[in-house]
Amino acid sequence: MKLKLLTTLGLTLFASIAIAAEHTVEMKNFGADGPMVFEPGVINVAVGDTVHFVPTDMAHNSESVAGLTPEGSVAWKGDMNQKVSITLDKEGVYVYQCLPHLVLAMVGVIVAGEPTNLEEIKGKSASLTAKFATNKDRLDKYLSQVK
Repeated sequence: MKLKLLTTLGLTLFASIAIAAEHTVEMKNFGADGPMVFEPGVINVAVGDTVHFVPTDMAHNSESVAGLTPEGSVAWKGDMNQKVSITLDKEGVYVYQCLPHLVLAMVGVIVAGEPTNLEEIKGKSASLTAKFATNKDRLDKYLSQVK
């Protein structure tokens, strides 16, 4: 009985690892949504998937925004001009930024699984959008795409 249980648990763990997907987000000087963007700006993934942030153009980084991610999720902060990869460990909405270009609204949104914290993120996002000098509605547009 114990062997059967351990085998079942092991196969379940292996299956969850085997089906995890990888996604790429480019850090760009100009993209479909205008200047200084992550592309795509909104991405839907499963919990356990990995997202790779790739500096297509130089002078960018990717980092999570404190208070705008699921409670208890792992934060990240990539170095300038470097690829950074994160594995989403909690269900919900994650907002991230390029710190040098935050004033230009270089932000993005990841939805891991269900957007369980969407209303909380929308309520707290004004403190971030207040820092934007241009593209002031970019984050609101991205959050409106989350279903």
